[in-house]
Amino acid sequence: MRKTLLAAASLALLSSTVLSGAAFAETVYPLDRATILQGSPFDFKVEFDGVVKPEDVKITINGEDYKKVLGKEASFVEKEPGVEASALVLRGITIATPGSYKVEASAAGKTKTVTWEVYGTPAQPKAKNVIFFLGDGMSVAHRTAARIMSKGNTEGKANGKLNMDYMDRMAFIGTSSTDSIAVDSANSMSAYMTGHKSAINAIGVYADRTKDSFDDPKVEVLGEAVRRTGNKALGIVSTAELQDATPAAVVAHTRKRADKAEIAQMLYDVRPDVVLGGGGAYFIPQSTPGSKRKDDKNFVELFKADGYQLATTKAELDQAAKSNSGKIFGVFHPGNMDTWLDRNQLKKGTVGKFPDQPGLVDMTRVALDALSKNPEGFVLMVEGASIDKMSHPLDWDRAVVETIEFDQAIGLAREFAKNNPDTLIVVTGDHAHGVSVIGTIDDDKPGTDMREKVGTYAEAGFPNYEDKNGDGFPDRIDVSKRLAIFANNYPDYYETFRPKLDGPFVPAVQNAEKKYVANEQYKDVPGAVLRIGNIPRDGDSGVHAVDDIVLQATGPGSEGFHGYMEESDVYRVIAEALAFGAPSKRASAQ
Repeated sequence: MRKTLLAAASLALLSSTVLSGAAFAETVYPLDRATILQGSPFDFKVEFDGVVKPEDVKITINGEDYKKVLGKEASFVEKEPGVEASALVLRGITIATPGSYKVEASAAGKTKTVTWEVYGTPAQPKAKNVIFFLGDGMSVAHRTAARIMSKGNTEGKANGKLNMDYMDRMAFIGTSSTDSIAVDSANSMSAYMTGHKSAINAIGVYADRTKDSFDDPKVEVLGEAVRRTGNKALGIVSTAELQDATPAAVVAHTRKRADKAEIAQMLYDVRPDVVLGGGGAYFIPQSTPGSKRKDDKNFVELFKADGYQLATTKAELDQAAKSNSGKIFGVFHPGNMDTWLDRNQLKKGTVGKFPDQPGLVDMTRVALDALSKNPEGFVLMVEGASIDKMSHPLDWDRAVVETIEFDQAIGLAREFAKNNPDTLIVVTGDHAHGVSVIGTIDDDKPGTDMREKVGTYAEAGFPNYEDKNGDGFPDRIDVSKRLAIFANNYPDYYETFRPKLDGPFVPAVQNAEKKYVANEQYKDVPGAVLRIGNIPRDGDSGVHAVDDIVLQATGPGSEGFHGYMEESDVYRVIAEALAFGAPSKRASAQ
């Protein structure tokens, strides 16, 4: 009888709570297990699952009122835009003392608890310079294929190593996001550049529930930290649009990586000393043909007025490199730049329209020279963007050659470090692709069935790429015995077993029902095989894999990379190498 009365009382209390609309804290940002650099600005937000009264809310940090710990009072929002629920928001706060911080947010008798780790750094930096190389989508197979294609393999041993193979520290990196085990390039690079994990498409913010892509809780990005903590130079180099996810993550804050016009403004706000890449369409006013802006801002003129040397071609970049200003703004394509293979051998893609594009090696060389003029040192991010952009459409030859070019840019950094040993070099990817090298494809095998020309195990042998001019690239990719590289995820497409010499591969196209089907452009290639896809039919290309990726590093501070790490842990190693949390630097954050 007593149990029955207790159950009835509990049910009545629950019904009363539901009927009265009582709400409790649903989410606290930063999220549980967040790692926060001391002195680094961030936004604090508590989201309730319904409408609450401010007097019913209690928030403590380590048992004390949050205002005492954070130094400010949050703004109370009775109803967030588009949401029938309340929130507390506090912008731009810092925590100066390292330690564990237990945050408890209560309403209606229910409490949400998260714990943050605030970490410090050494008082003195370990490194003067940091060069962060990001091979977008670079998986183990890309590296293996690049080594074989570039260096060759004889009797089971590589005939040479890649530059990245000489990095003496290594870690496996987990890439999952706050909302998925699979990531995109936005939140994955954002984790590297902030030390905070976030959601798909988000850059420099925690993804909250509101629709506005610019009101989400911000965290400090690397570019801002460089500017806040000292006088180091800052550089960004990419073969993608400079507003694309990876370069944007160095400077930007948005829930939507597609906010490219606004990201251009954020890039200008931080003003990296060297900015080289594509994306010109977002830097020119709407009145200019080819612009993708909806206003009259002209960032080319703004950078010029700020003393930057301008460049739109390789020739102009070479000329700008002769300047002693240390400030260069180079944009060489309205969109993503063409691949090495198209620029240098095949002359496909958009090379006919933009014939004088520099490559990643050209841009990295100029960036290192310009940034090194700063006596305080520099931080440089270099992205090999088209490793990923060619892996999505299963264009493996282009993706592998892009990996070779990326590795040659790393070679420049290694040479720089020989004379500047106080330089930390980090080489990694942001996510994997589902790709493997399984053997070779031998055109000289008899018959017309291309599947029978695929060699595995002993039948694979060795490919016959040549590099007679010694530039590290194969003289041609359409050799008679080449690498057999295949994806484990794909839309419907025709596998041709051959390099795509007529231009980058387009595996699938939309039909009348807006579903992606195999592109019949490749149907009549001799020996082509129709492959039925294994991803949803609204996908036109291969997708990212959840596999761990490899990070390698060398130089002062690189000992912090070891074992298994999250992408967000990588930022902490960089912050420690540069002493971002040193007392003098913390003071400037207040």
